[in-house]
Amino acid sequence: MLPAMLLSAAFMLPPALLSAQTHSRRHASAAPDPAAPVLKATVDKQKILIGEPLQLMLEATVTDNAPLVWPSLDSLPHFEWVEKHTVDSSVQPGQRYYRQYLTITSFDSGAYAIPRLTFTAGNKQYFTDSIRINIGYTKIDPNKDYHDIKDIIDIPNPFARWFAWIVAFVSLVSLALVIWLVRKKRVLKSFMPGQKTPALSPYEEAIRQLDELQRQNLPETGAIKTYYSRLGDIFKLYLYRRLGIQSLSETSEELISQLRRRTLPAQQFSELSDTLRMSDFVKFAKYQPAPADAESHFRTIRSAVEELDSIAANDERAAALKATATTAAPTQKIMKDQIN
Repeated sequence: MLPAMLLSAAFMLPPALLSAQTHSRRHASAAPDPAAPVLKATVDKQKILIGEPLQLMLEATVTDNAPLVWPSLDSLPHFEWVEKHTVDSSVQPGQRYYRQYLTITSFDSGAYAIPRLTFTAGNKQYFTDSIRINIGYTKIDPNKDYHDIKDIIDIPNPFARWFAWIVAFVSLVSLALVIWLVRKKRVLKSFMPGQKTPALSPYEEAIRQLDELQRQNLPETGAIKTYYSRLGDIFKLYLYRRLGIQSLSETSEELISQLRRRTLPAQQFSELSDTLRMSDFVKFAKYQPAPADAESHFRTIRSAVEELDSIAANDERAAALKATATTAAPTQKIMKDQIN
């Protein structure tokens, strides 16, 4: 009998020792990790109406310089994002504190949970607690009658009583300003009787307008379309006044075709044609030439005005000499006949 009892005790001893070792390992594994972050997820309320905003706050405290990866907040089942604030952080002795406010809402009625959110520290993942949220409808008393939608309520304007006085004041100031300008214009006219600004020749007016355009530095300010439009208008107006070309109503290609008949040097005509086409590109195709190109095109237009004016002056002198010679020829013939 005794040997049997000893044998039974011998067989029972290893499982008891094994159970004790397993129990001690479980206690060892359940010991808190000193490097684990302290996580906290809280809401300002756990019961909302459908579409009502809900404030969710995430907090994390880690040991100093310990890396922490914030959870990816792309979507939450049964909830929608309203606003995501940035993550705030603060440094305390031996630790760092992080906090983020999130605004969410839901359009599904019922009881749903904000799931556990995953934080990563080192090679381990840590989770917040899930939070149960009840979402319901506005309570309706079935014993009460339905009521209509309220009308728009007019809010009194505190400045309405001053509106008439403001209008009257502005009108009086405007009237006084008009009277002052009219009287000033009359006074100026009395000091300058009969003075008129002498009319400029087409060449002088074109050069003056080109100089004024250059002083405005429009390419440097980014007004490149205005610059090229003004440059083309100055040149077309000069052609209309000086050469009688109906340039104001013609396209650039039609204008180039008419200028081809003028005795411009080949190189200058080619550069002028490129400048006129570039003006169309800027105005209609929104092309942005470099400031150096804008300056080169300006010089091309100015040189073309000077050359065309010189050619027109030479043609006028030649025509005047021809007319003089034609008029003088009959007179010389009469004097020769009288001498004979």
